[in-house]
Amino acid sequence: MKAPDTTKARVLVVGDVMLDRYWFGDVSRISPEAPVPVLRFHNQEERLGGAANVANNCAGLGARTQLLSVTGADEAGDRIAQLVKAAGIKASLHRDARIPTTVKLRVLSRQQLLRIDFETAPTSEVLASKLMDFRSALPASNVVILSDYGKGGLAHISKMIGLARAAGTRVLVDPKGDDWSRYRGAQVVTPNRKELADVVGEWRSEADLERRVKSLCSQLGLEALLLTRGHEGMSLYAGGKPVHVRAEAREVFDVSGAGDTVIATLGTMLGAGVRLEQAMRIANRAGGIKVAKLGTAVVTRKELFAG
Repeated sequence: MKAPDTTKARVLVVGDVMLDRYWFGDVSRISPEAPVPVLRFHNQEERLGGAANVANNCAGLGARTQLLSVTGADEAGDRIAQLVKAAGIKASLHRDARIPTTVKLRVLSRQQLLRIDFETAPTSEVLASKLMDFRSALPASNVVILSDYGKGGLAHISKMIGLARAAGTRVLVDPKGDDWSRYRGAQVVTPNRKELADVVGEWRSEADLERRVKSLCSQLGLEALLLTRGHEGMSLYAGGKPVHVRAEAREVFDVSGAGDTVIATLGTMLGAGVRLEQAMRIANRAGGIKVAKLGTAVVTRKELFAG
């Protein structure tokens, strides 16, 4: 597969960022205090999560990437800023002392033992400031990715979609929740099976699914819907006959962050001038590479187009 010129992609990512922390250790006994394993801590890793992981994947593919989001005025927020800078991402991270930065802490010993989430929704005042930054950043972008993790960071998503469409900029949304009316007017949404079923209900057949998706796209003015189906691959609904691609065969190690990788790859390829169906096929390859990696991870341009 010939690699497109991804430096042509100018991607603006907006959404809920978080810090993914991993504590690694060994378990050799059960606690005498309660029936739980005792982990002897070895080391810690910190990675960008949520919308920051989307931006990190865009940058890893060679796109010129901007990130808009909100963090707390705390140590975790400082760490996100450091990691974003190290990745070469231009960022506007509003700091709000009234909220903690969202952190997902995973404790692992060969497999994940526990996850602890630290989170509070950001305030409306800070989100209003982010909308002004969005207006300023939009002219330098040819793709907008709105990464909704349901943490409150996209309260103004409808206005952002309207502004982007008025500017002629392509808009992709990674959705959350069962009310997609706020995504009206986006060009592409990228749900997984559960996220789509929460909105259109459980389907009885592929034909039934196609009818439900077409109705949804018509109601919301969507140009396309890309359904990620795990080990079954992906399906693209873009007005004509659906296009289905199988997942690339490889051992699945960890699916966390796979949706981030898929939408980041799709957006970067579209920004580089790749047609939607081919961009979907490249995103499918990227998702297959990601699930063979531990935790939230970046798929690089070199990995994606090797061979």
